[in-house]
Amino acid sequence: MTVTPHIRPAADGHLSTGELVGRATEQLSRLLRQEAALAKEELAEKGRRAGRGGGLLGAAGAVGYVGLITLAGAATAALSLALPLWAAALIVAAVFFAVAGLLAATGRAELRRAAPPAPEETLGSVRADVDAIRERAHR
Repeated sequence: MTVTPHIRPAADGHLSTGELVGRATEQLSRLLRQEAALAKEELAEKGRRAGRGGGLLGAAGAVGYVGLITLAGAATAALSLALPLWAAALIVAAVFFAVAGLLAATGRAELRRAAPPAPEETLGSVRADVDAIRERAHR
């Protein structure tokens, strides 16, 4: 708890400049501490929500994976009505490998476009700003 000293007003009822500056400094300091505490609590709450959301997404992925395996089994069983079982399983596996290859190629292309991880546009803008400031400083 912060204790504010009792400030006596001057004879004319007004506080001195030093007293006003001291009071403003103390109020600003208290405001900044309160804002920092509020930001800390807000970030903690967002972190808890993100953790729960990530866990739920992981669970959804696991259940979806089980569903995909079941679907592959069903597709194999359906194809085995017209083909030998080994041929049906081979066809279903080939389809899954083709999809995996397409996803891998797309992901690799996206990763290449994302590299390097530096914000190139921002760095270019900052360099331009620095150059402009240098130019004006030499005038």
